[in-house]
Amino acid sequence: MPTLPEVLTDAAGALYALEPGEFVPARDARAAALRAEGQEEAADRVKRLRKPSTAAWVVNLLAHADPDQVEQVVELGGAFRAAQDELDGPRLRELTRQRRQLVAAVAARARSLAVERGAAVSGAVLAQVESTLTAAMIDPDAGRAVRLGLLVGPLQATGIGRADVASAVAVPDALGIAPLDDDEAPSRHLHAVPDLPAAQKRKRGRAKASGASDDTAAEEEAQEKAQEKAREEARERARQELADAEDDVAAARDAGSAAAAEVGRIEAVAHRTDAERDAVRRRLAELDEEAAAVDAELRGAVVARQRAERTLADATRRRDEAAARLGPL
Repeated sequence: MPTLPEVLTDAAGALYALEPGEFVPARDARAAALRAEGQEEAADRVKRLRKPSTAAWVVNLLAHADPDQVEQVVELGGAFRAAQDELDGPRLRELTRQRRQLVAAVAARARSLAVERGAAVSGAVLAQVESTLTAAMIDPDAGRAVRLGLLVGPLQATGIGRADVASAVAVPDALGIAPLDDDEAPSRHLHAVPDLPAAQKRKRGRAKASGASDDTAAEEEAQEKAQEKAREEARERARQELADAEDDVAAARDAGSAAAAEVGRIEAVAHRTDAERDAVRRRLAELDEEAAAVDAELRGAVVARQRAERTLADATRRRDEAAARLGPL
């Protein structure tokens, strides 16, 4: 029987190769199938998989549709890191130039693949794609995540410290990608611990005041932890639904922008076609007038020819009669 990491990576591999609009229904169906098979933990994990952002989907698409492009990025990243370790200044400068050129070319290739599938890739999304490809060169874990095509969000790396790959890739634990330590994590991941509800504060105060037993306190503590776990699971579900909705809004906005641009393009073509059609109509009217004049000239020429033929016939007849009279003489 497959292990949990194998089940998760297999499910994620299939889901993150899909078009954005197909992701959520396919994810929910996969989770339901796993639950029907009795794999509750795998079903819960799959159900919590996040829909990829537009930039992450574009990079995933590149990894699935044109993996050689991704390999070029990762291989150049290895050479770049080796030059850094060796403090090879000239080599670093040359590789930096190559890195910029390759990132721009590969990002353009990823964009064209997305456009071929009817997706809109704005300048902001393209910048995130380039940032992710740059991170794949700088950070080994980022390179592995990009190669796998399992991104849920864009990556960013500066070369100082590790990139936060675990928060931007699906099933990081199944892939062996560890989260950042507390001293490495960016401040945006910090959060305040909420105060205990007033009722729980009073309950604890009464328990302490009355000298409640350790067993009772432990039981209350377990109940509180269970309630907090349930609330955290509810918050996680809400966050996931919000993230899915935000992704849908962003995708719809991008699609609307692309549709508006397409409308503008088609309108320009329509205006040009109308102008060409009017020009053709004017030329057709001119040709009709020219044809009418030619027809009139032709009719006159035909009449003149017929008159000349009659004159020739008369002259020929008179000649023959004169020749006949001259013969006996």
